[in-house]
Amino acid sequence: MRIGIPKETKVLEGRVALVPAAAADLVKAGHEVFIETNAGIKSGFSDSDYTQMGIKIANDAADLYAKGEMIVKVKEPIAGDLTHLRKDHLLFCYLHLAAEPKLTQELLDIGLTGVAFETVEEVDGSLPLLAPMSIIAGMIATQVGTHLLHQPLGGKGVLLGGLPSTERGKVVVLGAGAAGGNSAALAAKGGANVVVFDKRQDRLAQMMALGANVTALYPYEDSVAKEVSDADLVIGAVLVTGAKAPHVITEEMVKGMQEGSVIADISVDQGGCVETTKPTTWENPTFVKHGVTHFSVTNMPGSVPRTSTQAISAAILPYVQRLARDGWREVNSLQKGINVDAGKIIHPALL
Repeated sequence: MRIGIPKETKVLEGRVALVPAAAADLVKAGHEVFIETNAGIKSGFSDSDYTQMGIKIANDAADLYAKGEMIVKVKEPIAGDLTHLRKDHLLFCYLHLAAEPKLTQELLDIGLTGVAFETVEEVDGSLPLLAPMSIIAGMIATQVGTHLLHQPLGGKGVLLGGLPSTERGKVVVLGAGAAGGNSAALAAKGGANVVVFDKRQDRLAQMMALGANVTALYPYEDSVAKEVSDADLVIGAVLVTGAKAPHVITEEMVKGMQEGSVIADISVDQGGCVETTKPTTWENPTFVKHGVTHFSVTNMPGSVPRTSTQAISAAILPYVQRLARDGWREVNSLQKGINVDAGKIIHPALL
């Protein structure tokens, strides 16, 4: 199969779907692999790193998409990408279509097959292609949120970990999966008082085990409102596979927060779990609503492309290898990954 790896076009997105060694494994398996020129630069990989592995360089996006049968990228296609996609393309990337009805319709109009990283699901319910980027996003949310609490950036001037003679800062995390769990772990290690909400008892137990400064609670609406009201940093990490995220934090709850507090909504890719969330970019990553700074960049892991590219490449390569062979539609995990196909919506969360 001819596999194309385009340069990402989202604002300040530095990732590339496959590192040179991963692309080389595809070449060794008999596939022809093309990469758009300079697609790997921001991740630390030059064109020559690819060519010495047998990967061919496409001069531009038009050339790349023309040559490829399977298009393997990181983020969902945007305006420029859509002009190059064809009906016969197999598109493999993050799609997050539940929050993007316009993009959904555009892909339906093209008629291609779109397999989304975030809905590839194994028998045990795990989401192996979402997990690595969720881990990174969770850590970034805590790091950036901590920084946004600094007074020169409009924050309330709180050092989350505190020190002798001062109060510790308070972090509230909604969701204890890969993203929320790692947000909570980093905040707890930094010394903050952390409250984590999740519906699963096993996850609550994992959060309690992080330390004596972590409280794990079921997300009753009144409990969430109470804990959010005096939080310094709130991190949203609620996920319903393939579907739009529910608004766990209402606008009224945001109004009740103290001025200079911070919200980091990792769920923004799926529409956000905070009612006041709106998508932002790394160019303009924050906005203030009701006196609360919101950080809701839709490609948080794109800010650490070297690390993110290495992680995503290792996760997706086995699935790319399987998609490149006949009979992939019979593989249960990949079946669940199909979001759109030949002009029809396939994933039930999008219906």
